[in-house]
Order: sequence, then structure tokens, then C-alpha cells
Amino acid sequence: MAVKPSRTEPDRPDRGQQLTSSLGQQNISVMLEPQADRVMALGEWEERWQTDRIGFHQPHVHKLLEENVDKVLAGRTGVRFFFPLCGKAVDMKWLADMGHTVVGVEISEKAIKQFFEENNLTYSEEPVAAAPGAKVFKSSEKNISLYQCDLFNFSSSIEGEFGAIWDRGALVAINPRDREKYASLIISLMAKDCRYLLDTLQYNPELYKGPPFLVPDEQVQILFGSRCDVERLQSVDAFTDRHRGWGLDSLTENLHLIRPKSS
Repeated sequence: MAVKPSRTEPDRPDRGQQLTSSLGQQNISVMLEPQADRVMALGEWEERWQTDRIGFHQPHVHKLLEENVDKVLAGRTGVRFFFPLCGKAVDMKWLADMGHTVVGVEISEKAIKQFFEENNLTYSEEPVAAAPGAKVFKSSEKNISLYQCDLFNFSSSIEGEFGAIWDRGALVAINPRDREKYASLIISLMAKDCRYLLDTLQYNPELYKGPPFLVPDEQVQILFGSRCDVERLQSVDAFTDRHRGWGLDSLTENLHLIRPKSS
């Protein structure tokens, strides 16, 4: 004899999903708790540039970008790339040399000027009407525009939307409490065909206060998963003597490809 389903059965999957989501949030909160209240003021980042404490800068094109650039381009040419917290990343000229357009945002004027000078590029400088106090530095030879301002003062009203974003050190650098605001900004800058390449770090936050900060894969999914498809492309052991000097015993670098949902 068949058992008649109870009226409450159709609701059970939703309740289960809610419980799973709630437990996931709790687990992430526990993971992030050691760094939850860590705050870096913009002035501290500027001071690091002024005193050349920029160990985060890489003098070569990032290996994970090189290995995955075809997944970002997806056969497209002349793609508009956005670089949040760009510093003086040589990746920007590498992409511009391929014929792509690059727009970056950086708080340090010194970093921006060093980028142009070290790459032997002449540039112009002008104020940004849509962002009081901001300046934009534009290359005369390449399609590169770098905005000197607080990232959260930047918006699509200034430069429109982008077909690609390369985030090598932005999400891991902003204060943990600002991640939801950051994700909202990034999503607002994504064109329908945008491909956002996100580099995150995983380590024991009990051993190092950051930055760069721990960003678990589960939080990447929570930040972007409702609006975007999130795929982890690579996970590599990135531990070096520099990280040992921070007090860490391991460090993993995870690379994600994030795309707006088609529906």
C-alpha cells in the first residue's frame, strides 16, 4: 500500500537548503573570525608605496594570468580589462601590448607614475569630474588609463562596463568587512560577456593577521554565486620563504573564473 506524502514534504528541500546555507555561513564566520576586525586605512597603503614596502608587487607577468588568459579572452580581441587596486602591475602593459584596453584604479599616485616611468610610457594627467579629488593618468602610446582614487569612489558611470577583470590582489587586500561592498562594485562593472579572473589565498589566519587576507572558496561562492557562475580553475602551492617569515606554515593560491549568469 502506497504511503500518501504529507503536505509538508514539498517544503523539506527548501528547509534543508536553508539549514545548509546557515551552517555554511557559520563555518565561514569561524574561519574568518581571526581577521574579521582587521582594518587597513588607505593612508597605510600609500605609506607602503612611499617607503617601498611593496613585497606584493611582482616584476613579471603573473604566471596564473599567463596560463589562463585564453579562458579570459575566449576568442575575443580588443577586450576592455579592469584592474582593481592595480599598483604598477606589469600585467597591464602585457595586455595592452596584445591590443586590449586597460583601466586600473589605485590609491597611490607614486605607484601609477612608477608604472608609466618603468615601462617607458609617456602619459597625461587630468582631474575626473565624476569623482571629486580623483585624477586619471592616460598613456600616450597604449590604451591604458589609471585612476588615482579610492576604489569605492569608482563606478560604471566613469568608465562603463568591462569585458574582463583581473583581480590578482584586490579582494585579498581590502578590509574583510568591505567584501560585500566590493563584490557589488565588481558585479556592477561586469558586462554581460565579462570574464572575471579572481586570485585568492588560503592559509591559517590564526598565524598571520594580513593583509593579504584569507578568502575561502566558500565565501567567493557566497559573494558572487547568486549573480554569477563561479568556477575554480586552479589551486597551487604558493608557499615561499617570504610567507614563512609571516609565521605561516602553508599557503595555497586559488584561481577562479567568474561570469555573469546568462539568465
